Amino acid sequence: MEGPAEEQPKSNNKRFRKDKPWDTDDIDHWKVDEFKPEEIVAPFSEESSFATLFPKYRENYLREVWPHVTKALEKHGIACLLDLVEGSMTVKTTRKTYDPYAILKARDLIKLLARSVPFPQAVKIMEDGVACDIIKIGNLVRNKERFVKRRQRLLGPNGSTLKAIELLTSCYMMVQGNTVSAMGPYKGLKDLRRIVLDCMRNIHPIYHIKELMIKRELAKDPKLANESWDRFLPHFKKRNMKSKKKIDKSKIKKKEYTPFPPAQQPSKIDLQLESGEYFLNQAKKGKSAK
Repeated sequence: MEGPAEEQPKSNNKRFRKDKPWDTDDIDHWKVDEFKPEEIVAPFSEESSFATLFPKYRENYLREVWPHVTKALEKHGIACLLDLVEGSMTVKTTRKTYDPYAILKARDLIKLLARSVPFPQAVKIMEDGVACDIIKIGNLVRNKERFVKRRQRLLGPNGSTLKAIELLTSCYMMVQGNTVSAMGPYKGLKDLRRIVLDCMRNIHPIYHIKELMIKRELAKDPKLANESWDRFLPHFKKRNMKSKKKIDKSKIKKKEYTPFPPAQQPSKIDLQLESGEYFLNQAKKGKSAK
C-alpha cells in the first residue's frame, strides 16, 4: 500500500510558479539594492585607507566644511582626518563600517573636494548610482594659449555650453585648472568624457550637443528602439586647409660647388663706357656749361 502523496508547499514567489517558471518581467535587474548593516556578520579583518593632497587655496574652505564631512562619513562608519601640515585628507574604515564599497566612495569624495567641488555637491557621491570621473586635460595641448582657448569652449558664453552639457548628460561638471571633475550616472559620464577629450582635440562641443539632443528625441519613439540611428545623426566633415603642393626635389638642378666667389658685376658707369653713352653725356654737359 502506497501512502498518500505528500503535498508540495506552495510558493508565493512569482518567479517559480509552475505555469510560468521563468516569468521575470516584474523584476528590475538594473536596480541597485541598498546595502544594510544587518547584511554583514562581523567587522572587516583589515583596515583600508586612502589619502590625497589638496592645494593651498583650498585649506580655508576645507577647514570650514570638515565637521560636515566627518558627520556625513560617520553614517557609513568611515573615519576621516584633515592634516593641514602636510596638506592631505585621509579616509579609513573602522569596526563600524558595514558597506565594503563605502571606502571607495569616500576616496572619491576627498578627490572631488580637492578639485574645488563644493561639499553639498561632492557629498552626493556617497549615494548609490552616482559615480565620478576626474578627466586630466593638462597634457593634451602643448600650446598654453591654445589650451586656455579650448578649455573656455567647455564653458561657453556665460556658462551656456556647460549648462547644456549638464542637462543632456544628467551630470555635474566642474572645470578647474588642468582637470575636469564630473559626477553623475555612468552613461552620462561616458558621454561627458568623450565631449571633453574631443574638445581638447579641436572638435567643438556644439557638435556633440546637437547629437545628444537628436538621440534624446529618437529615444522617445518606441518604433526606433531596435533600429540604427545613424541615418538621423548629423555627419560633420572635418575641414582642413589645402596643403601646399609637394615639390619634386629630383627635378631641381643642383648648382655645382665652386670654391671661388662669383665675378664682380659691372657698375652703371662701366656699362655706359662700353655703350658710349658716357661720352655723349659729358659732351651735353660741356655744351650746357658754355
